[in-house]
Amino acid sequence: MTRYRHWIIALGLSVLIAQTAGADSTAAAEALVLIEELGLRASPTPMSDRPDWKPKKVAVVVASGLGHATSWYEQALQAAVGDTELVLIQGQPSEALLASIDGLIGICTPTVLQQAGSQLRWIHHYFVGMDMCKGATEEQLQKIVFTNNKRLSGPAIAEHTIAMLLALTHNLPGYYKAQRQSKFNRAPATKVTFGELQGKTILVVGLGGIGTEIAWRAHGLGMRVIATRRSSRTGPDYVDTVGLPEALHELAGEADVIVNALPLTPETAGIFDKDFFDAVKPGAIFLSVGRGKSTVTGDLIAALESGKLFGAGLDVTDPEPLPKDSPLWSMPNVIITPHVSAAGPDSNRRSMIIAVENLRRYVSGEAMLNVVNLRLGY
Repeated sequence: MTRYRHWIIALGLSVLIAQTAGADSTAAAEALVLIEELGLRASPTPMSDRPDWKPKKVAVVVASGLGHATSWYEQALQAAVGDTELVLIQGQPSEALLASIDGLIGICTPTVLQQAGSQLRWIHHYFVGMDMCKGATEEQLQKIVFTNNKRLSGPAIAEHTIAMLLALTHNLPGYYKAQRQSKFNRAPATKVTFGELQGKTILVVGLGGIGTEIAWRAHGLGMRVIATRRSSRTGPDYVDTVGLPEALHELAGEADVIVNALPLTPETAGIFDKDFFDAVKPGAIFLSVGRGKSTVTGDLIAALESGKLFGAGLDVTDPEPLPKDSPLWSMPNVIITPHVSAAGPDSNRRSMIIAVENLRRYVSGEAMLNVVNLRLGY
């Protein structure tokens, strides 16, 4: 109930703001709802307290391929930027543009960091994973504020995760195959042996923004939720147990379903290996929506082939895309989606709203949302 109460209060305030301040405040009103609903955090340090904060020119990548509703987004950006110069572009910024801007909303890449001018003070990355944002110098790590889309795609990814889980437990791929062949075939029902989810235990590995959304939905299905997180052993009241990373193997032995919701860091690379799958409860389902490189693909295949795992739902793999000859493609107890779990208009809308809100905060000198510690990778 607490989650809904916060959302209702924020929604009421957002409607009041929109009614009293005009259409230009629509994005700010929606941002208020998202901050409360998703628990978005602001930096303790306002931008105006940072050395050399002098917003003059910000570039924003606006691309239909990123799901941007171009007309609304452009208007909201223009309303938020105030007197600061705004440059809207398609694709990655040129070297000349990077040399002249102090803020960028787009995609952080090694090229962006290499070509950035010394005056760059803020990069907002359109994605959650920061693994492509590589090569920052020590000076850049100290001077640039990095923000991203963490928590914004959580609802979509969580629904995708639950969809894969239900499809596996009810053998929907088997029925779909029969449908494509125009067959009224009840044989796939013989593979519906996992049982109902109510009363079963799900382990969410990485109880961050995405993991919390998954945990909440699993709890709603009547599952017992346990989790790991790096920061503490505390969690929402619908999570029974929260362990530190070193408890992973122990908790894996209790779980009927295991979800990888981890970011990719040196500590998480290859964490789901043979030792992990040996520790897993026999007959468990493995779902991966974090990063592909956190799983040793050969060890996952071995666990599936041996029957140690009931099945797997994979939105991320290593490598991406999977080679055509990978055994995973032809396994009947595996569902593969091409790293698209965050897709959808609602995720795109949240991404644009927070980009606009962070732009407003940047030029106003306020504390930024979704600040990333690039050294840690999240």
